[in-house]
Amino acid sequence: MTPLLEVCVDSLASARAAIAGGADRLELCSALAVGGLSPYAELLRQIRAEAPSIPVRCLMRPRPGDFLYEPEEIELLCAQMPALRRAGADGFVIGALTPDGELDRPAVRKMMAAAGAGAAFTLHRAIDVSRDPLKTYRDAAALGFDTVLTSGAAASCREGTAQLEALLGERDRGQGPEVLIGAGVNETVIRALRGRLPAARAFHMSGKTERESRMAFRRTGVPMGLPGLDEWHIQQTSEEVVRAARRALDASFA
Repeated sequence: MTPLLEVCVDSLASARAAIAGGADRLELCSALAVGGLSPYAELLRQIRAEAPSIPVRCLMRPRPGDFLYEPEEIELLCAQMPALRRAGADGFVIGALTPDGELDRPAVRKMMAAAGAGAAFTLHRAIDVSRDPLKTYRDAAALGFDTVLTSGAAASCREGTAQLEALLGERDRGQGPEVLIGAGVNETVIRALRGRLPAARAFHMSGKTERESRMAFRRTGVPMGLPGLDEWHIQQTSEEVVRAARRALDASFA
C-alpha cells in the first residue's frame, strides 16, 4: 500500500506550507471557511509557477449549501474547468446529488466531459449526505472516479469509522476508487484510524491554523462574513501541522 496525504488549500501561502510539510497532492479551492468553492485559475497559475510538479485537483463547487445544483450552476462549473486545466489542474473534485439523495449521474458526466481527456476525478463529500453511501460509492466507481473523499457519512471521520470500514471493504473487494478519509484529520486521528482501519491509506486535511491580521487599525462591530468569523484572524495551512501528519502516516507504514 502506498500512503497518500492530500492537503486542501485556498491560498498561495497555504500551498507553500502544505508542500513544505510533505503533502503528496493538493486540493485547490477558494473560501475554505465555507467548506470550499471553485478556485481561481490565476491562483493555480501562481502555485504552478513555484511548484510545477505537485499534483493538483481543483474543487468544483459553485456555492455553499446543498449539492442539488441548477442546470446553470452545472454549466458554470463546466465552463470553468477548461481554464483550470490550462492553468495546470491535473484533475477535479466534483459531485452533485438528485433531490432524492442519489448521485446525479447526468450532471457528473457533463462535468467529466468538460474536463477533457486525461483528467482524474475525486467524488467530493456529497457522498456523506447521500441516501446510501455504499451505493453512491458504487455509482462513482461505474462513472470512472478514481478517488472518493469521505468522512464516513459523519460529522468527522472518527465518528464515521463504521461506514469507512464498509467503504474500504468495498474498495478492496472490487478494486474500486481510493477511499480518501477527511474531516478532522490530523496526526492523532491518522494514528487512531490506522490502528482501527489498517486498510486506510489515504488521508485529506487542511491543517488550518489562525494567523493574526496585520491590520493596526481595526473597526469593530462591522462584520463582513459569516457569523462567528471576524476579519482579524486569517485561516491558513500550517507547515508544522502537515509535517506532523506526514510523519504519523509514514510511521504507521514503517
